[in-house]
Amino acid sequence: MAMTPANDAFTLNTRYSYTHSPRRSSTRSPSPTTTALGKLTRRNTSNPRRLSHGANGTTTSTTTQLQDIGEDVTREADVGRRSRSPEVKKIDWEIPRKLLHSSIGFFVVPLYTRGIVARPVIIVLSGALAVISAADLARFTVGPFERLYERFFGFLMRASEKHKVNGVIWYLIGVLISLKAYPLDVAVVSILILSWADTAASTFGRLWGPRTPPLPARVPLLPFLPRSARARSLIALPFAPRKSLAGFLAASLTAGLIAFGFWGWVAPLCASSTAVWTWDDEIVGGWLGLGVLSLVSAVIGGVAEALDVGSLDDNLTIPVLTGGGIWGFLRLVSALFQ
Repeated sequence: MAMTPANDAFTLNTRYSYTHSPRRSSTRSPSPTTTALGKLTRRNTSNPRRLSHGANGTTTSTTTQLQDIGEDVTREADVGRRSRSPEVKKIDWEIPRKLLHSSIGFFVVPLYTRGIVARPVIIVLSGALAVISAADLARFTVGPFERLYERFFGFLMRASEKHKVNGVIWYLIGVLISLKAYPLDVAVVSILILSWADTAASTFGRLWGPRTPPLPARVPLLPFLPRSARARSLIALPFAPRKSLAGFLAASLTAGLIAFGFWGWVAPLCASSTAVWTWDDEIVGGWLGLGVLSLVSAVIGGVAEALDVGSLDDNLTIPVLTGGGIWGFLRLVSALFQ
């Protein structure tokens, strides 16, 4: 009777005799000690003169051989550790992009101190927005123009922006909304926070972000409500998942310094300025008022930089939310204390 294979025994319910299969041979990579001993054996076999005769000679040869073994083991163990060590991820600092992003602020301050009003600036920026938007549209529809565009301006774009609207367009739209909707000094501060605080958050977030905890997904605005309350989950600030505590603190500190320096020193330099905050303000004037306004601007700037507002670009949301928050705070204080 032919023997039934083992994998068919359960199906056919047929008896069969077990046969002892040979043990599997496990192949292991030689350890550093085994490799070193093998080298030593081959070295001594090929050159038997290395072993000296006599008591003193034998002792000296053995000591030298043991030292060679120790050096070989240490060397090969170091090589093994280096080969197993994880590769350090290289940080892309996006230096050209950050230089362009932060350079806008250095043009805004001189324009404000020279008393240039918002209307001509809005006209110029609107023309630039029309040209860049047309070029971006042609980039999506004309293949040769796309290659030419990325050849000259690709170093300023992220890889994700090559298949969606350029961030410069959102930058210009955010600046135009701020100049049109808010007082000039509030608009300038919101543009400076976009230019410098966003750059600081990106830089320090890449540098120290992995060493600090990430921001929570949602922060309730009414924490005193019960945990089961639906309003607590609805009335909350949604933070972007990639934001870290280091980036948030960098953005907040930079925004606070911007507000402190602008309303403390830059705004008084403009003779024709009608700033919403002045040193002799009856409600929040003086050093105390400047400190409170700077602290509020720091919180608003940090939160605006970390927020996740759907699919909107942060170049659009940061100046709009920052200017609206600061302007709303000043209006609220004025309404409460008048």
